[in-house]
Amino acid sequence: MLYSLLSGILLAALAPQLQRVLGRYLVVPMVALPLLLFIYYCFFVPEVLQGQAVVQTYTWVPELGINLQFRLDGLSLLFALLISFFGILVMLYASAYLEGDPLLGRFYLYLTLFMVAMLGVVTSDNIFGLFVFWELTSISSYLLIGYKQVDKEARVAAWQALLVTGLGGVALMAGLLLLAMATGSYTFSGMLGQQEVVLQHTFYLPAVLLILLACFTKSAQFPFHFWLPNAMAAPTPVSAYLHSATMVKAGIFLLARLTPILSGSEFWHLSLMLAGGLTAIIGAILALQHNDLKAILAYTTISALGLLVTMLGIGSDYALKAMLVFLLSHALYKGTLFLVAGTIDHSAGTRDLTKLHYLGKQMKYSGTAATLASLSMAGVVPFLGFVGKEMLYEASLENYIMLGITLLTGTAFAAVGILMSYRIFWRRGEEKTQFDHHPDLRLYLPPLVLATGGLLLGLLVSVVPANLLQAAVRAVSGNPEMELKLALWHGFTPVLGLSLLTLLLGLLAYLFLPSLRNKVTAIHPLYRFGPNALYHKLFELFLHGSTTFILWLQNGHLRSYVMYIMIFFCGLLFFTLWRDTPGLDIQERIYQLHEVRLYELVIFFLVISALVFLMGTRSRLTSIVVMGLIGYSGALFYILFGAPDVAATQFLIETLTVVIFVLLMHKLPAFIYLSHQFRKYKFIAIAVLFGGLMTYVMLLVQQQAVDSELREYFGKASYVEAHGRNIVNVILVDFRGLDTLGEITVLAVAALGIFSLLRLNPEKGDKP
Repeated sequence: MLYSLLSGILLAALAPQLQRVLGRYLVVPMVALPLLLFIYYCFFVPEVLQGQAVVQTYTWVPELGINLQFRLDGLSLLFALLISFFGILVMLYASAYLEGDPLLGRFYLYLTLFMVAMLGVVTSDNIFGLFVFWELTSISSYLLIGYKQVDKEARVAAWQALLVTGLGGVALMAGLLLLAMATGSYTFSGMLGQQEVVLQHTFYLPAVLLILLACFTKSAQFPFHFWLPNAMAAPTPVSAYLHSATMVKAGIFLLARLTPILSGSEFWHLSLMLAGGLTAIIGAILALQHNDLKAILAYTTISALGLLVTMLGIGSDYALKAMLVFLLSHALYKGTLFLVAGTIDHSAGTRDLTKLHYLGKQMKYSGTAATLASLSMAGVVPFLGFVGKEMLYEASLENYIMLGITLLTGTAFAAVGILMSYRIFWRRGEEKTQFDHHPDLRLYLPPLVLATGGLLLGLLVSVVPANLLQAAVRAVSGNPEMELKLALWHGFTPVLGLSLLTLLLGLLAYLFLPSLRNKVTAIHPLYRFGPNALYHKLFELFLHGSTTFILWLQNGHLRSYVMYIMIFFCGLLFFTLWRDTPGLDIQERIYQLHEVRLYELVIFFLVISALVFLMGTRSRLTSIVVMGLIGYSGALFYILFGAPDVAATQFLIETLTVVIFVLLMHKLPAFIYLSHQFRKYKFIAIAVLFGGLMTYVMLLVQQQAVDSELREYFGKASYVEAHGRNIVNVILVDFRGLDTLGEITVLAVAALGIFSLLRLNPEKGDKP
């Protein structure tokens, strides 16, 4: 499985170059990749249907015991097949939708990377691998949503999606680590079967909170639902892929994957039902208030995601079965409708519902696909959507609140289905919408395939979907014996009555939609206080605060930068010393002062005198000379204490520094003196604090020297192995040669940068 993902990453990297070579035929390798991946995952179907989980392990960081581990069970195989199959159709569709785009190769790069990331999410068994692919979905979706980088709306939406889902990614890593600490395993396979251990662990509640935050942000649950409709700024192929089987389902997948481990507590079930129920209601209400086709579909996606989370929250065996059946049916009809909406926009130049009339005569195939998908969305026999809707009702019968939510969302879905089919394609009586150009095969074939799939899977529901979904249900429930029996007809039951009631209410909602919208306008002022408005206010506050902080911190004065570094470093040292409270034997150190020799005192007072003189001088040349004197005095200390090599280095540095400063002094800007004595003494106090603290630390180090085997090793090996008598030099050049090379490289790069800046000769008034 690892190599299949790596092949996708390789093809993604080559896509821009392949565009230059293949031109319009770039679509061939881009469609071939998901096709081969779909065939590859199909080979695992017999094994998974027999109840086995395919696990593959690859060494990643052996020193830490971390490996790349992949797992294919019923749940992950279902998602992998959906992702790769939809990838085939979306890749084909994109070749026509973006035909002639000079950046089509870049688009395929982002889209392929996104597909690989989603496949990595659903197949990863190791939590670290899952986190890497999870974050890759956020990054690649950011690139896809912001593909039209010249469009401000796209840039803002891309940033919003990245920030919201990125916040969830940080929470996910923390939550998974807590879960790993509770179970003692870094793999989902190792966590399975430890539900009781997790429920009784003190890490359970924080782990659940963090994981729910990650899943809610990724799958657009209230109050994080606002980023998903704004992501419609992306090209339609992205919207169709993102809403049907990929990114927004990642959070649903993870919740389903962790259900056998985290479910069982009231907090888990109530949190999912509350968040999912609110999301379903909000999405359904907002969907009926828009005229933009993609916005309508986006809000119905939010509502559908809320229903999926609600079913996971109910947690019964039938609710889990209903969740998976509805997930599959939703992917098929929602992918179809998004692709049809893109075809309409591509051909007619608009997605505005009020400007689209009687398109069926000009778009027969797209109209047929939209009608089939809408019937499945509304829950009409014999489509798979009908089976999913009935199962949702069956799972909600014991909870009247959940039953009401399901009825409300089903009504909205039925009304939207009528809008997306009859209202746009088949209703007569108004002037037909004029087309810029008619769609070709690549634009209407993918949605037609998906819509037909919804019909065929409904007719064959007891055979094809039942077997695969049964394996998925067993993986979600943790019960390897659970049976899933699906059928189109169960007789005249209360559930069938609810289905018919949903269609009737949906028809009424469609007929009275204008008046319903007028009544809903009364709550529009509340949107100013909604999550989306709050996000933009917080974002503006963040930008303003960041700008203010940076202007205060990066004020252009080197002395301020040095001061901040010293204060921060002193704070860390104070915290460490306060926490560990090591004691310093002051009496012993005072006694050692009696051993100080006269020439050492002379050098010491020479340095002190130079420092006092330095603080009072206003001459730059004098300051440079005095600083050189202080450096030479330090070199004398090195000689007196037996380090002539270090002293020689110090002499060379001080001499070179003085010479360079003198030569460049006339090019330096005018010297700025501190206008207030307080500021002067502030810097003096910070310098004394830093020096005193470092002195205290050095005395502690000498007093509490730690025995190390390295000291003995370097002493013996320096001459024998490195042929050097100076141990310090041998360590720097041989044993730590790579570190030294890195430091030299950094200095060389900095020197090149300085040289480039010095060569700049801007005109007067220009910025350097």
